[in-house]
Amino acid sequence: MDLCLFSGVAFIRNISGLLHSRLQVLGGSPQQLSCLHTSTPLGSKMWERRNLKVYPPQLPDEPQRPAEIHHCRRQIKYSKDKMWYLAKLIRGMSIDEAVAQLEFSDKKGAKIMKEVLLEAQEMAVKNHNVEYKSNLYVAESYSGKGKYLKRIRYHGRGMFGIMDKVYCHYFVKLVEGPPPKPEQKATGFDKAKEYVQKLKNRTIIHSL
Repeated sequence: MDLCLFSGVAFIRNISGLLHSRLQVLGGSPQQLSCLHTSTPLGSKMWERRNLKVYPPQLPDEPQRPAEIHHCRRQIKYSKDKMWYLAKLIRGMSIDEAVAQLEFSDKKGAKIMKEVLLEAQEMAVKNHNVEYKSNLYVAESYSGKGKYLKRIRYHGRGMFGIMDKVYCHYFVKLVEGPPPKPEQKATGFDKAKEYVQKLKNRTIIHSL
């Protein structure tokens, strides 16, 4: 009885290992068999490899495809939440305007983001055949969680706590061309004017 149970467990382990290897060979993601949770999206791990993507030749009547530059800096000694506010600030701006906004910010992360933007701008001219370095805008800008190092914080009376040495990643995508115009959203004053106009246009029966 025990021998049959042992052989059955060994058979299940062999089948699971075979499925895992087949997934890797066929290009499947091994994360399907794992329950690990990652804070940053899986596409962020291959962020720099997006620069190596090769597109098919364009037809003569097709519009020119804008250049796209992906750049990042990993393991920054800074909080990802503090970095997120700065990343959201420059999203959708032109490269010159984004650098100017970060220049006048006294945050620690602003200096790091400025260096990353200038590095990406230099990559655009050297590696992606961008003619004018100012003809770029920030299409994507966000931060992710890096590795956290746990350390001991000593308390009184022999007590202690656990503190984290936080790190983060910063990802940016530059696209050639002028920045897209933001959508004009209706303000509260515009909605109030529309409501008053509807009241004026209504018809009241049996009135003077």
